[in-house]
Amino acid sequence: MLDVAAIRREFPTLQRRIGDHRLVYLDAAASAQTPRVVLDAMDRYYRTARSNVHRGVYPLAEEATAGYEAGRTALARLLGADPRGVVLTRNATEACNLVAYGYVRHHLRAGDAILSTVMEHHANMVPFWHAAQANDLELRHVPITSDGRLDLDAARELVADGRVRFAAFTHVSNVLGTINPVAELAGIVRAADPHAVVHVDGAQAAPHLPVDLSALDVDSYAVTGHKLCGPTGIGALVARPELLERMEPFMTGGEMIRDVTLDGATWNEIPHRFEAGTPMIAEAIGLGAAVGFLEDLGLDVVRAHEVELGGMFLAGLRDAAGVEVHGPTDMTDRGAAISFTVEGVHPHDIGAVLGDRGVCVRVGHHCCKPLMRELGASATVRASLHVHNDADDLEPLLEGISAARAMFARPAVPA
Repeated sequence: MLDVAAIRREFPTLQRRIGDHRLVYLDAAASAQTPRVVLDAMDRYYRTARSNVHRGVYPLAEEATAGYEAGRTALARLLGADPRGVVLTRNATEACNLVAYGYVRHHLRAGDAILSTVMEHHANMVPFWHAAQANDLELRHVPITSDGRLDLDAARELVADGRVRFAAFTHVSNVLGTINPVAELAGIVRAADPHAVVHVDGAQAAPHLPVDLSALDVDSYAVTGHKLCGPTGIGALVARPELLERMEPFMTGGEMIRDVTLDGATWNEIPHRFEAGTPMIAEAIGLGAAVGFLEDLGLDVVRAHEVELGGMFLAGLRDAAGVEVHGPTDMTDRGAAISFTVEGVHPHDIGAVLGDRGVCVRVGHHCCKPLMRELGASATVRASLHVHNDADDLEPLLEGISAARAMFARPAVPA
């Protein structure tokens, strides 16, 4: 079990109050809070080892390089990956773009198809749509069932002609919370074409449940640091090294080269050929500290905590009048982000009422406009749980929802 009270004390922001209210942070799916261990690691770099990486041979430079590379190694360890396959990027969006530019645009040809889903975050959809436009590729999208799961029978039909050369889908939906059967879906894709490449958006999965990429059998996996309790401005593409060897860099310049002449250049070894220019040094060091923080808690323990707490929240929503939950209603099948709408009340009004009470939730389309159209909703309210939340956070959340409904919902018109 997690000692939530002790964990909460590790997050400086959570010591704030909003007016007379204790801060209740329920927006970890957008950006997790940052614990002291991460702040301290970054501060030490700036105060004691401020230097560039990989080039200097003096002690500060060697310390900075060791800290930077330790962040890469920590992320590889967390995800069961080879450190040579960890490309440090600014965020998961850049990681997805790296695959789109570095692989899809260079290897897929007119008539080939890309498999995606209707539940994708724009970051895992738009780069591949853009690549499809550039290379005259066909886009195919797996639909969802009425309870917010991917329709695997439809997926089998979509790949049956053997033209799907690349697939991109999310591990955990940032709206529906659905935990997708990644290994099964990857198997469906490869049954039709054994050489197809499978890319996964893991931004909502890696911070909340154990992930072993060797067991998932995917080719690349995008994550972002700020959802892993780390700093903003850093993420990663975690890939099979053999995939990176086939990819072209989409940013060039210093650091990523092996040699340069006046009329050409050769690239550095992987993963460094994809990290042009001075990298995010302090952020990589902070990311390594964040991974250590989550590992010390245990991702299996984190997952069990969120399943229990999420089940309590879903039960509270079921008892609330006029509330519709989107996605699976069993926490064993979903992550810690729970989206809902309230009859007669706009999500922004609910968010404003909750915000005045110190409760932080996300409202809007969550960068998933195609999914919103599938749901028939312009926006939802999303409350997302993490290691610093407990049952005490649910009471002000549910009370705020009830207060918003009493304040804004129009009375039903008699028949």
